Amino acid sequence: MSKKITGVLLVNLGTPDSPSVPDVRKYLREFLMDGRVIDIPYFSRFMLVNGIIAPFRAPKSAKEYVKLWEQRGSPLKYYGYDVRDMLQQSLGNEYKVALGMRYQSPSIEEALNELKAANVERIIVIPLFPQYASATTGSVSEKVNEIVNKWQVIPSITHINQFVDHPKFIEAFAQNGRAMLDKKDYDFVLFSYHGVPERHIHKASVGSQCQLGSCCNKFHERNRYCYRAQCFYTTRLLVEALGLKEGEYATTFQSRLGKDPWVQPYTDEYLKDLPGQGKKRVLAFSPAFVADCLETTLEVGEEFKEEFMEAGGEVWDLVPSLNDSPVWVECLEDLVKTA
Repeated sequence: MSKKITGVLLVNLGTPDSPSVPDVRKYLREFLMDGRVIDIPYFSRFMLVNGIIAPFRAPKSAKEYVKLWEQRGSPLKYYGYDVRDMLQQSLGNEYKVALGMRYQSPSIEEALNELKAANVERIIVIPLFPQYASATTGSVSEKVNEIVNKWQVIPSITHINQFVDHPKFIEAFAQNGRAMLDKKDYDFVLFSYHGVPERHIHKASVGSQCQLGSCCNKFHERNRYCYRAQCFYTTRLLVEALGLKEGEYATTFQSRLGKDPWVQPYTDEYLKDLPGQGKKRVLAFSPAFVADCLETTLEVGEEFKEEFMEAGGEVWDLVPSLNDSPVWVECLEDLVKTA
């Protein structure tokens, strides 16, 4: 009898195939046409994305991707391959690890077909988003189910919905932070997370639990899928690991799109007030991302730095993401083995 193999599907958001305008436009169209990302009726979403956002945003975004692109391509993708290979080596031949992207290549379907060809008995799906959000983890789970439900034989599937408080996830980010705190003196630490529209929080709320206020200061059964509460919880765990004190840090949200209210406070507004408060040497974290990408390297690392300096700041540094950290791979290995 052949050995039973467990499939492991790692999924990240995705990246254009190249920094060219056509490839960036293609990526934006697929990404923003996802009904979990822009949750408005299909026709309105189609007109907004294809008539306004993609045509006008693609040239600007392509210039940013050119800055990000390296010899190996997009960091989000090549670190994904590195982590896949490291995890495969750690888990051994009783597992088959595949990497897919929610948008563009390698697609989730390609990765699932890899696992199908390996005749896996079950599949453990790990969306590479520490905090659950409908637009990220929820979208990945929906896509995986949509594809696998068409198979003749449907294997057992386990979805890892979040790992916000996994000790090794926290330690991996804390290690990167300590390495920078040991080299330089900072007077403030800013934890900047990708934002989501407030309506997404309300839609996911259990009853009227989510008030987008002090209720996020505690993490419990009723708000465990509130994205904002998860982010604040991540911050508290990192603060504890780093030994920070009250008044030395804050949690903010970036990358908002459109005119509707998104979760607050907004990073780009919050940082401008820091120099006037005597907080001129800032270390920034982006704990919603496990690999460096446009939103970390360029938005937090460059755009926010420029705005901070213009407001009177002196030092603005970005803590690298987890990328190919061995402790991060250990986190994934533990998620797989305890699934």
